[in-house]
Amino acid sequence: MNTDNRKTCCSINRNKVTHNVETKEKDFAREPLLEEPTKTNGERVLIPGGSFYMGDSFNEGFPQDGETPVKEVEVSPFHMDTFAVTNKDFSAFVKDTGYITESEKYGWSFVFYQFVDRDKVELAEPSNHWWLPVKDAYWSQPEGKGSSIEERMNHPVVQVTWNDAMAYCDWAGKRLPTEAEWEFAARGGLVKKRYPWGNELTPDGEHRCNIWQGTFPTYNDMSDGYIGTAPVDTFKPNGYGLYNMSGNVWEWCSDYFDPRYDHSKIKDPKGPDRGRGRSMRGGSFLCHDSYCNRYRVAARNSNPPDTSSSNLGFRCVSDIR
Repeated sequence: MNTDNRKTCCSINRNKVTHNVETKEKDFAREPLLEEPTKTNGERVLIPGGSFYMGDSFNEGFPQDGETPVKEVEVSPFHMDTFAVTNKDFSAFVKDTGYITESEKYGWSFVFYQFVDRDKVELAEPSNHWWLPVKDAYWSQPEGKGSSIEERMNHPVVQVTWNDAMAYCDWAGKRLPTEAEWEFAARGGLVKKRYPWGNELTPDGEHRCNIWQGTFPTYNDMSDGYIGTAPVDTFKPNGYGLYNMSGNVWEWCSDYFDPRYDHSKIKDPKGPDRGRGRSMRGGSFLCHDSYCNRYRVAARNSNPPDTSSSNLGFRCVSDIR
């Protein structure tokens, strides 16, 4: 078992940024949408449901994350979107509703330091020095003023909070997955495996996910092809036909996060009644084994529901009717 102190490149908190923070809603001129958006692509797969072993079978996780002991958990069948919500999808939502994200209301969001000029940083830096609270960073200009999603419409939307994701789901007639649903789906029918495709990270030398390659957090050799997000249909899907269930962006889940919660107590567990933030799964392009190996299917993490960043998105599910 990993006995290091809790290491995470991705647990961040707006409340820890205390200088020059504007927390009130404000009026602003949003950049025009880049293209006429269409309704969400509607691609989804049937997740058959059943019993599975939830948790870390290899004792590789952080004790504080609550990945052990392994529990037998049962989930009912449901539909899950084939891909994470894209910039194009989210553009359609914003165009249809006029929704303003929490990053826009706060006036800033967290951006990985290699993606910006430090001169843009007008807020205090959080303790993890690679996260810079950049003014005017939000979903359609993820790195702040001058950035754009024009060439990233098929990439996962980022800079969205749990609350933003819930608003999108409400509009789309969907919902966020529970942690149990997410892990069952991510495993793709495999039993007690490390990744959605098996136990080897790069089988036969083939990259199967978008994570950090090189020395974190200073050098990414991009051997998997990407330094930031990748298109949502990159790499091979898992056994259920789901893409990028490991790496690329963290995905919000509906549950509160509590490492002590026993998911095996009931069928279709929905998580604890309270916790420290909301759960997120899957890891991201910033994960690296030398620091944070949370791109495994059993791995867990959390953030406050009003927090957003360069590597945090979401995927929707829907009930079978």
